[in-house]
Amino acid sequence: MTNDTDYRPLADRMRPATIEAYIGQEHILGQNKPLRLAIEQGRLHSMVFWGPPGTGKTTLARLITKSCDAQFLSVSAVLSGVKDIRTAIEQAKQYRAVYGKDTVLFVDEVHRFNKSQQDAFLPFVEDGTITFIGATTENPSFELNNALLSRVRVYVLKSLDTDSINKILQQALQDNEKGLGQLDLSLDDTATTKLADVADGDARRALNLLEIASDLAEEGVITESLLNEVLVDGSMRRFDKGGEAFYDQISALHKSVRGSNPDAALYWFVRMIDGGCDPFYVARRVVRMASEDIGNADPRGLRLALDAWETQERLGSPEGELAIAQAIIYLACAAKSNAVYTAFNTAMQDAKQSGSKEVPLHLRNAPTKLMKSLDYGKDYRYAHNEADGYAAGEHYFPEDMPEKAYYHPVNRGLEIKIAEKLAQLREQDKIARKTKS
Repeated sequence: MTNDTDYRPLADRMRPATIEAYIGQEHILGQNKPLRLAIEQGRLHSMVFWGPPGTGKTTLARLITKSCDAQFLSVSAVLSGVKDIRTAIEQAKQYRAVYGKDTVLFVDEVHRFNKSQQDAFLPFVEDGTITFIGATTENPSFELNNALLSRVRVYVLKSLDTDSINKILQQALQDNEKGLGQLDLSLDDTATTKLADVADGDARRALNLLEIASDLAEEGVITESLLNEVLVDGSMRRFDKGGEAFYDQISALHKSVRGSNPDAALYWFVRMIDGGCDPFYVARRVVRMASEDIGNADPRGLRLALDAWETQERLGSPEGELAIAQAIIYLACAAKSNAVYTAFNTAMQDAKQSGSKEVPLHLRNAPTKLMKSLDYGKDYRYAHNEADGYAAGEHYFPEDMPEKAYYHPVNRGLEIKIAEKLAQLREQDKIARKTKS
């Protein structure tokens, strides 16, 4: 092991020195893949690596720089500003002037830079002063300027699979120079499985946990029980509140409910809760699902969703989460209709485009003598005084606006009955208006 003053974390020490030693991301680094060919041919181009933590974004940037015999400069968007960018640009210019070689400027967490900071790179990417490589855990489409995106190629890095994590762990255990080989440690089978699961596709997390466990291991064996002691929070799943994973998972939950798959819907719900999602956020979204995707096909769904929300408020976790799960399963199994959602959006569009049309006189309230003298409420037909409680042929839209049919019930659930009822009423309207004319 190194001296304390020279200490570097195991994850940093085990960074591969060559592309051949790099584990994972075969979809972009496999034989004859564009990025692999560019590296082998020493052709630099600006790029952005988008992927979860611990998938090798920084390491890959360093390896690309090395393979192209360029200078590597790094700034962190969390700690740096425009001044640091200018300093890096000046270093790149001096390096080219003295050595005639390129500079790779690696920007970690590039999505943390604001628009003006991102714009600061553009002229120097354009004139070749730097080759820009950014790393982000967030969707570049949302977090990066279009001007910057148009000048880079985006490569998507994926979470490492279990086999890749296991290879990385074994390398660390066997490496005498940079790893833990001199400690003669081993992982038993259950511990290997546990560590790979807990890593959740993150190599850095796997190596950090392995290093901590190695300090506590007795008799040279790292066991599952030892790992359980190391895992203080017990969390095994990646969940970035408000980040890409957050919105991907709530989308999967919503679409599973819409797709009438209660098992998948329940899975995504517990994934979010396990990752630390606020149950109230899910409760609010479940109410939205009840109106948007079930609607009047089963109005009980909305009441159940609201009850689940109230239960979460009154009982808290975990009892409240069970009520939310009940609502999710009910909605997934319920008859589906987006007729209300579609009708609302269409009516809203009409309201925005039609201007401030006046309310017809017969529909206006007339609480004063003046209003009555102006014919407010005149000739209004009180539906309860009509046959079957329906004023057939009455007009409820603005005078200069034709009748619209926004709501079209589907042939599922309660909306079957609603559709039959509306059809009867519209037929009465036709007869009444034909008679009147």
